[in-house]
Amino acid sequence: MFRPKQKNKFDFGSVAAGDDRDIKVVKFHNKAMQGLWFESLRLLRDVILIFAVFVLFIVFVAQPVVVEGTSMVPELQNGERLIVNKLVYYDIKSFSWGHIERGDIVVFWYPQDPSKSFVKRVIGLPGESVEIRDGQVFIDGQILREPYIHAEQNRSLPNYRPMQVEAHHFFVMGDNRDNSLDSRRWGLVPEKYIYGKAFFRYWRPSNLGFLGKGDSRLEESGEEDQDDEIPNFDYRSEN
Repeated sequence: MFRPKQKNKFDFGSVAAGDDRDIKVVKFHNKAMQGLWFESLRLLRDVILIFAVFVLFIVFVAQPVVVEGTSMVPELQNGERLIVNKLVYYDIKSFSWGHIERGDIVVFWYPQDPSKSFVKRVIGLPGESVEIRDGQVFIDGQILREPYIHAEQNRSLPNYRPMQVEAHHFFVMGDNRDNSLDSRRWGLVPEKYIYGKAFFRYWRPSNLGFLGKGDSRLEESGEEDQDDEIPNFDYRSEN
């Protein structure tokens, strides 16, 4: 007749806790800890994914390099930092950044010691003939106009016999011709040794920006253009 009052049982009017057996009691502390672990795992996953993408980008697409020396003065200064496009290594002709053109600044393994890397400008392409007369470069008999060259840095090695550039090779030179160890000294660079084309300078801040390939062009050797002509000093008398 009389039932003992059950402990912790509360009725709210006509509604009691026992009316719905499917009610789920949630412990908020445990739920919060589960959410924290779940979000931590998601964050770790994202960090690993970003790191993997960064590594793949460095290995296959772009790579930072440091300029050492003055062979590319005035275009590049000692200690400057560059980003090089590595797509040229895969020779992707359908992509504008995936192949090498005259005037490009490239980074490659030194053919005589592949443990070292050099940075130079592409002058001669496969199949072309490169010759230097009185400091002026000729490609297949045509004058190569090079506005990035300063005459006072182009006094040594004024003459170079014609050389035929072999298939899958390039003739490269530094912009500072008087202080550059390049194809005039040791010959051609195999295409497979070129692992990047410089396209962006991120240090020093004063020179921050993209690198062009140089406004070089070929002209007929008999063509006279007083405005663009590079002075023909008698370099041989000074050597």
